[in-house]
Amino acid sequence: MLRLITTLLATAVLAGCATRGPAGLDLDTSVTAISQASRVRSIVLHYTTVDDATSMKLLSRGKVSAHYLINPDGHAYRLVDESRAAWHAGASSWYGNIAMNSTSIGIELVNPGWTEGQDGQPVWHAYDDRQVRALTILLRDIIQRHGIAPENVVGHSDIAPQRKVDPGPLFPWKALAAAGIGRWYDEAGAAEHLTRLQTQGVPDVTWFQAQLLRLGYTSPQDGVLDRATINTLAAFQMHYRPARHDGQPDAETAAIMLAMP
Repeated sequence: MLRLITTLLATAVLAGCATRGPAGLDLDTSVTAISQASRVRSIVLHYTTVDDATSMKLLSRGKVSAHYLINPDGHAYRLVDESRAAWHAGASSWYGNIAMNSTSIGIELVNPGWTEGQDGQPVWHAYDDRQVRALTILLRDIIQRHGIAPENVVGHSDIAPQRKVDPGPLFPWKALAAAGIGRWYDEAGAAEHLTRLQTQGVPDVTWFQAQLLRLGYTSPQDGVLDRATINTLAAFQMHYRPARHDGQPDAETAAIMLAMP
């Protein structure tokens, strides 16, 4: 009798786990597979180039979207649930993954990007400290929940260097890295490599192209310093050496690359 009662109770518990599925299907969710992981592999950071109201309108009612929008005073909006794809990455690639919309979370920061100065050169706009604080909190949470690797916290310019320059050279990558967010390089090691390279000379273009590929970027591998290679080098420099991001191979850029795992 005791065995019968136990069996009946177990059956009742399992029956309680069944939920109504599509077209009347009794869908049982009582068992969860242990072999699984988050679909989210990367976080992509952007700037909007427009003001708060226009950013919200474009990202919520236009043909592009992002999971999150953070304005300069640090107010954050969730516009797309993380379980769904937002249309923020466009044609892009990171470590060979071209399905960036499907495998990443997009965060837009309200920021003008750049405006043209009197000398015709771009004047970049800094990010508000309140905005960066809110972003830091959000990034830590997303990274922890999805198990995102440091090298997969990237800018739009990293994954689409032929089209994009956001979040720009004033984005605080180094400060985020100091807070444990994203990838950075061994600065002491880079200094040692730079001293050596200043004596030995700068590696050739083929070497730089191979390093870009190793570090996740999509780059030509033909040994030619063409526009595509220059754009990709500029994206790398904007992220790790923003004081000079002209896309030209130089000893400091090579030293930074050598100091990255």
